[in-house]
Amino acid sequence: MTEMQNTADAARCSGCGIKLQTEAQDKPGYVPAQALEREPVICQRCFRIKNYNESSSVTVLQDEFLRLLGQIGSKDALVIHIVDLFDFHGSVISGLQRFIGNNPVLLAVNKTDLLPKVTNWNKVRNWVQKEAKEIGLKVVDVVLCSAKQNSGFDRLLEMLSHYRGDRDVYVVGATNVGKSTLINRLIRDYSDLDQELTVSRYPGTTLDMVHIPLDDGKSIIDTPGIVYPSRYSELVSPQDLGVIMPDKPLKPAVYQLNEGQTLFFGGFGRFDFIQGERQSFTFFASSSIPLHRTKLERADELYADHAGELLSPPDRSSLEKLPEWTRHDFRIPKGRHSDLFISGLGWIKVNNDSGAVLAVHVPKGVKVLERPSLI
Repeated sequence: MTEMQNTADAARCSGCGIKLQTEAQDKPGYVPAQALEREPVICQRCFRIKNYNESSSVTVLQDEFLRLLGQIGSKDALVIHIVDLFDFHGSVISGLQRFIGNNPVLLAVNKTDLLPKVTNWNKVRNWVQKEAKEIGLKVVDVVLCSAKQNSGFDRLLEMLSHYRGDRDVYVVGATNVGKSTLINRLIRDYSDLDQELTVSRYPGTTLDMVHIPLDDGKSIIDTPGIVYPSRYSELVSPQDLGVIMPDKPLKPAVYQLNEGQTLFFGGFGRFDFIQGERQSFTFFASSSIPLHRTKLERADELYADHAGELLSPPDRSSLEKLPEWTRHDFRIPKGRHSDLFISGLGWIKVNNDSGAVLAVHVPKGVKVLERPSLI
């Protein structure tokens, strides 16, 4: 270990109290090695807040995140929970209520820009409220927003003012849900930060929560993003992350399928229509993922021979780094309109009037579930 690394290991950020490290830029406490010579020494996230009024995403593993959440239960706080509408069931913190006690939760649902423009937003909002309740999350309100289009944030700020009172505000969320964008907007609208502010203004905190002071003496507390390994987006390479995460409105692909047909999501996953009358299925995924239809009886052979080539992305070298596929079976009763949700990859809407027996194949550990149709 170098002398610089030893220095980092012994030091803590004078802004947030996190133990400093020089190895992993996307982990808590990162500081460039050359910055260790400065006084005071601060982590990159505090540096960006101080100098640019900007918060960057930092992640921790699930156990550490839950330990941090447990501290909120003893506070009088408003919790803003940010989730990704495209990956709702993969990004929502299902056990949040156990950790935060009776503190109110304002649910900010980001990435509305990814749904088709003809979407019935009242229906989506009702869907979110119902699903949150099923998960056990008690929310005082739901705000649909888009960080990319800067829409819905005025409404969110109104709700924050309405529900906050004189409380601190804790912002929680998984990785890649747009948490830092919201934090940055809150800093601009609520904080008295300016270019002359010294980082020592931030109270020393446990681990990697950053306290951003508000004009009334309270704080916005920026918590790290939680990593959920059950999301496909946490498994793929950076190059493939740009493929599976859509950056423009989804274009639903409707397929009329007969039983005994299979459809591949590139080399990322597979959908089998095992039994049922001919019917339509609507596929919601990034337009960068090609869909390939074949017969069910040929699907195993096709994947064995062409994964990473005809069935790509990802390429063969990236596929070898992913877990082996596992199969999830579903029997959808007649008349029930469901989505088969694949965390981080998208979903298949079952336009079902006659019932169907279906299967989804994805890498082991990726969350797959049946849910009421979103749209």
